[in-house]
Amino acid sequence: MKILFIGDIVGKPGRRAVSDLLPGLIAERGIDLVIANCENAAAGFGVTREVVEELYNNNIDILTSGNHIWDKKEVLEFISDYETLLRPANYPAKVPGTGVLLMPTAAGEYVGVLNLAGRIFMQPIDCPFKTAKSKIAELRAKTKIIIVDIHAEATSEKKALGWYLDGEVSAVLGTHTHVQTADDEILPQGTAYISDVGMTGPFDSVIGIKKDAIIERFLTGIPNKFDVAKGDIRLQAVLLDVDSITGKANWIERISIKLKE
Repeated sequence: MKILFIGDIVGKPGRRAVSDLLPGLIAERGIDLVIANCENAAAGFGVTREVVEELYNNNIDILTSGNHIWDKKEVLEFISDYETLLRPANYPAKVPGTGVLLMPTAAGEYVGVLNLAGRIFMQPIDCPFKTAKSKIAELRAKTKIIIVDIHAEATSEKKALGWYLDGEVSAVLGTHTHVQTADDEILPQGTAYISDVGMTGPFDSVIGIKKDAIIERFLTGIPNKFDVAKGDIRLQAVLLDVDSITGKANWIERISIKLKE
């Protein structure tokens, strides 16, 4: 089974990259399932119902997220309407939405997806390691194909989770920092790993935001308005080939495609 995981989609430029590039990529590479992190898809911060619908209409099957999922307060009104729109599973149980999904594919196979958030340099929520163990046990009763999005700041935390889950899931894929890392590998027990899948959006920027605003913030320390940049639009992702019987990853491939202006 070929699974494409798209790195953090940032604003309208990121959504344009998806709409223009994803159909050809699916056809060219024979992709069976598309997952994408959407937490920055609405003007760089959060999501709206309209944006969620747009992404689903552009060939994305499952949306994961992270700490910015709550930036548009209206998400509280609709997140529970979409079982394929995930928020980190290690938020407290009373938080709206879900962080785990079991989804059938067109081929009749089931894929489990688990969304987690890190705690280092981020909001202190429930332990992602303990949450992962309990949720994965539930998923493995029904499928061996399990993809984990670990939305975290610290590479050490992501890497530790990868080793912790090696052999229990098909892939542990890092998101949140918007810079695609070059440490993609298959761990010894068959789990694909990368510290950060990267960003889908404008690269003439500082992680998707206009450069001047970010530089000004660093120079002064004073909060200012962050607007999504526009130039050098790229789609970044990883493509996984997973054995449908064992759930082990055969290979992982980094993808970075520039949108022609």
